[in-house]
Amino acid sequence: MTDRHKLVEETGRDIRRLEERERRPAGFVGILFYGGTLGLLLVVPIVAGAYLGRWLDSLAAGYSVRWTVSFIILGIVVGIYNAVRFIREKT
Repeated sequence: MTDRHKLVEETGRDIRRLEERERRPAGFVGILFYGGTLGLLLVVPIVAGAYLGRWLDSLAAGYSVRWTVSFIILGIVVGIYNAVRFIREKT
């Protein structure tokens, strides 16, 4: 058996293993990581927007929540966009 034939055989076996793995449903740990990633993709922009907005509001004179509310809404939009994009890439 030549090295080339052996390489082709091993590559074919690896491809079959990968295809079998893609067909099997994700385990508990995989689902847990998937959900955790989705949660972070959604929550981090919202929290970052809240902190950035609060900081900008603290620079303004008087009581204002204009920037805080605006950046929270922007964070929600960005978080939903991130989550949808992540789901589309994984399916």
